[in-house]
Amino acid sequence: MDEIQKIQYNAKRRDFLLGSAIGLGGIALQGLIGCKSKPEAVKKDNQISAPIEQENRPLVSPHFMPTAKRVIYLFQSGGPSQMELFDYKPMLYKMHGKEIPPSVMGTNRVSGMTSNQYSFPLAMPACNFSQHGSNSTYLSELIPHTASIVDELCIIKSMVTDQINHEPAMIFTQTGNQLSGRPCIGSWLSYGLGSMNQNLPAFIVMLSKGGGDQPISSAAWSSGFLPSYHQGVQFLSVKDPVLFLKTPDGVERMDRRRALDFIKQFNIVQNEKWQDPEIESQITQAEMAYKMQMAVPDILDLSKEPKHILDMYGPDVTKPGTFAHNCITARRLIEKDVRFVQLYHLGWDHHGRISSGIRKATKQTDQASAALVKDLKQRGLLDDTLVIWGGEFGRTSFSQGKLTPEGFGRDHHPGAYTTWMAGGGVKPGLVYGQTDDFAHNVVRDKVHVHDFQATLLYMLGIDHEKFIYKNEGRRYRLTDVHGHVIKDILA
Repeated sequence: MDEIQKIQYNAKRRDFLLGSAIGLGGIALQGLIGCKSKPEAVKKDNQISAPIEQENRPLVSPHFMPTAKRVIYLFQSGGPSQMELFDYKPMLYKMHGKEIPPSVMGTNRVSGMTSNQYSFPLAMPACNFSQHGSNSTYLSELIPHTASIVDELCIIKSMVTDQINHEPAMIFTQTGNQLSGRPCIGSWLSYGLGSMNQNLPAFIVMLSKGGGDQPISSAAWSSGFLPSYHQGVQFLSVKDPVLFLKTPDGVERMDRRRALDFIKQFNIVQNEKWQDPEIESQITQAEMAYKMQMAVPDILDLSKEPKHILDMYGPDVTKPGTFAHNCITARRLIEKDVRFVQLYHLGWDHHGRISSGIRKATKQTDQASAALVKDLKQRGLLDDTLVIWGGEFGRTSFSQGKLTPEGFGRDHHPGAYTTWMAGGGVKPGLVYGQTDDFAHNVVRDKVHVHDFQATLLYMLGIDHEKFIYKNEGRRYRLTDVHGHVIKDILA
């Protein structure tokens, strides 16, 4: 009798009941309240609630016709300064060095880094602006490549968030809640819409190197309480971007297949006994890893990319782990119908010397970001691929610390910041929202993080109020209990 047969033989009815964590009483209670050990997929009252499925297949049909099938999210971690990039404010040049008016400062929160500061002098942008595109949109001299695609962009200048520190603000942007433990956007989409390529994960994450040493938590791409195989699969900035994916030397591929099949049989037996969702996740993840062995090397091989395409992304494109390399990899993943690709660049936290810091950040990201949009458009992929660029909050219009020509910086500011979107059904060439003369407060068309998330889901065909997962007795959604779709930015 082999090992699997022994397990099956021993897993008698009495053993199961005795080994159950809740016993007969719990089973009786389960029957009284109508619970099931493994819930079935249902769509009740137009609300999506679904089981843990063994394969990453679409959960439901979209609520309405989607305009986007895929998403690339270029997350600029640290808080890009809106005044130095997109939100041109002549008043900051005129009032440079003067105190921010109390009426503008209001009761806005300040972080712990400026809480003991008694003077808040306004600081003019560390750059110049000029007009671009068919609508003469003002953009910074620091982003000339982005300026070349301004007619493709929907620039939202009126973003606001609830959080003022990096970790909770980033988690809030990605999961809809400041506390770790909720599913992120990519996981929600993997869960709800599934994968369009069964050989690759629905959700892939890449961190760019060289941007800065600001820490970033993997909670930003966590599946939270959703099945763990919906979490983001991270591609590392090393020779083997996915650890332990390569078959060891001396091991034949069929040998690995037989080993996986044997392990899978054990897992199936255990799952029949314990009904543990994590066992199903382990089965799914092992199968995905085996499929990725063939798919990933081809994705990362840039040798067949034409020179003019590589040149478009910039000189760093062939260096693994750079933002440029990750951008072209994102395009290749999108071509293979990966649902959600998230890129993180970590170089935007400029509490001091913003002039040099933001120049470094834009030099690393501007050309590749614009090239990605151009590349997707020329391949006919931009129409149904949504590209997002933005961070977790903005920066203050006043100086952090002493105002000097080269040394001043800007503190965190949740009250106004800028994000742009392209493709996927947004209106191109649109500037949405407006801030005051100091880029400090939103004065028109405020867009909360939950509004942004609701709009993103809408473009993918999902009603955010009906996209729900029940966990521990509560119904959760990405937008928590807030948010409305910003239909004015939709084409």
